[in-house]
Amino acid sequence: MRSQPILPLLLATRAVKATPLYPSKFSPEYTEAQKLSDPTYGPIPGESDIYNTYWGLDRPFPGNISGPIFPTECGPPGVDDWTWQNLLSAEWLIFEFYQQGVERFSPEDFVAAGLPETTHRRLLEIRNNEAGHLRIFQNQISPTSVKPGSCKYAFPFTEPIGYLALMTVLEISSMAFLTGLVQQPEIAAGRGAMLAIAEVETRHEVWALMDIWKANPFGGPSDTIFPYANEVLDSTNAFIVPGSCPPENPEFPHPRQRLPGLSAGKDTASLTPGSKISLDFPDPNNQPIFNNHTVYYAVFFHGVLNVSVPIDTSKWPQEEMWVTIPEAFETKGVIVACVADVPGAPAKENIVAGPAVILEQPAKLATALLHGGAEK
Repeated sequence: MRSQPILPLLLATRAVKATPLYPSKFSPEYTEAQKLSDPTYGPIPGESDIYNTYWGLDRPFPGNISGPIFPTECGPPGVDDWTWQNLLSAEWLIFEFYQQGVERFSPEDFVAAGLPETTHRRLLEIRNNEAGHLRIFQNQISPTSVKPGSCKYAFPFTEPIGYLALMTVLEISSMAFLTGLVQQPEIAAGRGAMLAIAEVETRHEVWALMDIWKANPFGGPSDTIFPYANEVLDSTNAFIVPGSCPPENPEFPHPRQRLPGLSAGKDTASLTPGSKISLDFPDPNNQPIFNNHTVYYAVFFHGVLNVSVPIDTSKWPQEEMWVTIPEAFETKGVIVACVADVPGAPAKENIVAGPAVILEQPAKLATALLHGGAEK
């Protein structure tokens, strides 16, 4: 007898079974996607080795079925559906990042770049793990809510080293946003599921740090906690081709604040603790608005702590704003920075720009990426 999925479907109510809530005439892509509404359809994560040892270049299940999945029951959404919809939308992006990488670069390409001959195979295995995450997240969204489909994505890499540098940033950023996301579910099993996924992402990053960058993989006694996961997720919209998402997909992320982006300026020499950095808001169409009667702070999150440093906004944008990364921090893991109108940014509404994820491990990679390149 087939075992049931480990994690329960999130149902707000025992809704009466209804006819499928989607149009009867669909493209073949959408018709195939609707089969995924059955959580026992296809290979099951934890039971099937397709999520580990499939070595083909074609997209593994369910990444080969990209349409949204429509509700099959009437009733209110599950209490945690928004959280899982956000996570599934983000997972489509991560899955596609790995899929594009294994298609774009051959095993020989990585070896020619001075990387281990197992690099391509490891990336295939990570791609397979991410396909399993897709299926797990689909099954966590209740049958009364839409399950988002894939968009089209464009990533800024042209060669193997740049690709792996972006991988490192994405994986370490995922650790920071998962520490906030795990605080959102109301159902305890959902929090446990997210923790289990975070542990897998950590293994992916440990491999990259050790095998690719020859760096110490240990990130100190605690990874960085950033409580506002949706603000990190929002930054990934930069990789989504505008207008490419299925119109049935919910807003990503929800709720979305659309905050101005934040990064260190190109004239920043170092991103390690104690370094002085300039604050840059890269989107000319989304700039922060500062009130002359308000004191603003650069808030740096690292480990379980955060430190707030006052900043002078009075001469911006005519003059750059500079701030020093707290020297007390260890050069481990990541630092997440934002601009807020209250020390510590105790609520998401206090953040006026950011966040920016500052890579500390390996630190030289963060500086190289800031200046437009990466070297092994």
